Amino acid sequence: MTISIKPETFPERIIWYTLLWTYGFFWIGGLYVVGSIVGWILLAYWIRQLWYQTEATPERDRIHIPWATWVWIVGMMMMEVALVVGHLDFNLETSLIIKSSIGWAKGWALLAVFPLIGTLKIRPQLLYRIACIIGFQSLLIFPVFLLAYLLHLPATPYVSPLQLIGGPGPEFFAPSLYEIDPSNGEPRWRLFTPWAPALGFVGNVYFVLASQERDRKWRYLGIIGAIFMCVISVSRLALLAIPIVFILTKILSSLARPFALISIGIASVLGGLVSPVLIMALEAFSDKFRSARADSSRVREALGRIAVDRWQNEAPIWGHGTVERGPHVAEFMPIGSHHTWLGLLFVKGIVGWIALAVPFLYSLIDLVIKSQTSETARVGLSMICILFLYTFGENLEILAYLYWLALIMMGIAFAERQEVHSEAVVYET
Repeated sequence: MTISIKPETFPERIIWYTLLWTYGFFWIGGLYVVGSIVGWILLAYWIRQLWYQTEATPERDRIHIPWATWVWIVGMMMMEVALVVGHLDFNLETSLIIKSSIGWAKGWALLAVFPLIGTLKIRPQLLYRIACIIGFQSLLIFPVFLLAYLLHLPATPYVSPLQLIGGPGPEFFAPSLYEIDPSNGEPRWRLFTPWAPALGFVGNVYFVLASQERDRKWRYLGIIGAIFMCVISVSRLALLAIPIVFILTKILSSLARPFALISIGIASVLGGLVSPVLIMALEAFSDKFRSARADSSRVREALGRIAVDRWQNEAPIWGHGTVERGPHVAEFMPIGSHHTWLGLLFVKGIVGWIALAVPFLYSLIDLVIKSQTSETARVGLSMICILFLYTFGENLEILAYLYWLALIMMGIAFAERQEVHSEAVVYET
């Protein structure tokens, strides 16, 4: 039996219809623009609701900002401070500071804005269903992308004129039908994302959300669609993240259960006994992981070495303020890209690094505690685990316009009162 879910409030309608038209925005090259401004539209509504909130407002309708959300707000504000100081330290032009600040509003700021939106009346079930729908849409539309590859049509037929608005690069405004992996000549797909690994990132988020859907038909369609995104992205991290996040969430959300603690204790003892074998196995796995796409691993490692070296020697506190083009050994990729933590050190120094590390750590502790009794918090915990894993393969801020559903889910989990429990079942299939 199909469970009907329809948006009821203004925030729910904005979220629902924005995501429902994901592929429509993609074809006109407007997904980056829409994803960047939807948070600010909802923030304006949030401010209006807070403005009209009075003592007479029913408790269930009041806006309460949890401590975890405050930590994200302060952290992302510090990102802007580090950005400005970094620009001033290197005597960059005022126009570049303004441009970078606009970039901050479309990137780092959203990591605080969307969790704040989660304090509004937004049902998690709505997020679960829309994730399933997007997964199903991806399954339906993929034959078009496959046919384009088989017919050797142009991989990127056009770049949207919306590029004039400004953004990280043309790939954010250019619908891509397929791409060829230069390392092996095989096709991979990015669908509505700017590059293939980003599709795996979004696929992981949608997998967790879809697994909470109570309607069996939609749950299966959503899970299949999400896994399909990860597979066609040919991203190593995307395929690894699904089981890793599942295991992490199960363990961290069961710490209050005696059986789980006993099991962890036994596993620790056994792990100590066979640690040499485990270490050798991990080293072998790591070598195979890097060799699977050796060129990509080489470029990422080169970018990391350059970022750390220049951070230590040139701008350890506030960073360089902006990314720079890398050398030939890194295939001219921007220094500070492909790795959130190393990118932060290079661009925003140790200040920016701490500004992200503290919210991550606080959120993890907050959600681990709540997840012992709350299903919604377990979903939020899965979201923070996915984001953390992808800090080692992507720049979080540049893709916030795509995975903002995860940020809202985290905000809902932060704001949930611990005596209230969701009926969703984590990872039930």
